[in-house]
Amino acid sequence: MHAFPSRVLEAEHDNWSSHVRKPVTALSMSPAAAAAVFRPRYLEALREVCDLAPLPVLDDLTGDRAKGVLADVEVLVTSWGCPRLDEDALAAAPRLKAVVHAAGTVRRHITDACWDRGIEVSSAAAANALPVAEYTLGMILLYGKHVLERAREYRRTRKRGDWLSVPHAVGNYRSTVGILSASLIGRRVIELLRPFDHDVLLYDPYVTQTEADELGVELVGLPELFSRSDLLSVHAPLLPATHGLVSRELLNAMRPGAVLINTSRGAVIDQDRLTDVVRAGRIRAVLDVTDPDVLPPGHALWDCPNVLLTPHLAGSQGNEWERLAGTAVDEVARWAAGDGFTHPVRRERLAFQA
Repeated sequence: MHAFPSRVLEAEHDNWSSHVRKPVTALSMSPAAAAAVFRPRYLEALREVCDLAPLPVLDDLTGDRAKGVLADVEVLVTSWGCPRLDEDALAAAPRLKAVVHAAGTVRRHITDACWDRGIEVSSAAAANALPVAEYTLGMILLYGKHVLERAREYRRTRKRGDWLSVPHAVGNYRSTVGILSASLIGRRVIELLRPFDHDVLLYDPYVTQTEADELGVELVGLPELFSRSDLLSVHAPLLPATHGLVSRELLNAMRPGAVLINTSRGAVIDQDRLTDVVRAGRIRAVLDVTDPDVLPPGHALWDCPNVLLTPHLAGSQGNEWERLAGTAVDEVARWAAGDGFTHPVRRERLAFQA
């Protein structure tokens, strides 16, 4: 069963449009994002629940065509490449009441002008969190078993070696996993870890002891998280308060051979110090993000054998985009029916979210 099934694509919604008014809706994103996320069946599903403006999508909100479309739009479905919805853009959209984002963060296009006007906002961030959490779980299990390093050695020697001499530090039984931030993704990782025999630590200054008990984790301070974890996964959003949060001191406190996994943003970590400690062989790292997001060709991390660099692929890609599209279709349907969003974005929460 899909974690985010589309209600509108289910059989019981065949007659949905017969009793609910369809809001005038337009797509605003890059053409590439529209082609990737909204495959034909999702465009058809969207047309079932709204009066969708003809394509092409609005990737520029300043032209005459865009202004003509926006004049009647009540709901804007956005994704990657949506222009900023500033005062000028909103002036051309006097009837706009809701924005449904078929991706994660809304920070790049939702402005104070949207909040000031009382526009409702939804995001598919929860849907996008799942593949990131799956990636993280996969890396925790692979690195707990030292799979990549041992496979590389096996390829080099063409010999299995004495399997009874494997160090007791190898394996996933009772390893300590640290989670930095109980964000949407962090909570998903905790959930996915439940069937396994890990001890899970959490640092999040906004999580109470009662919440930690409900999550089934041990709430610890930030230095303790780094000093006790065998594998530590970073899920803190990049905010002014979290820039460089994973400091030199915290990296120095990590156990020899520990693994640092980052699927958040590169700038959350002191990358210079991280480069030093991985080059010295003290810890291992799995980095789906760096600062900048594509490192310069000569950067030392490219050639570091105990670092796995992946090209920001943990989030939704390929068939996972369908989950984002289905979530967006359902949110438009709920809004049209007056049921409210399942995944609303609150202005007051943006200070703590990606």
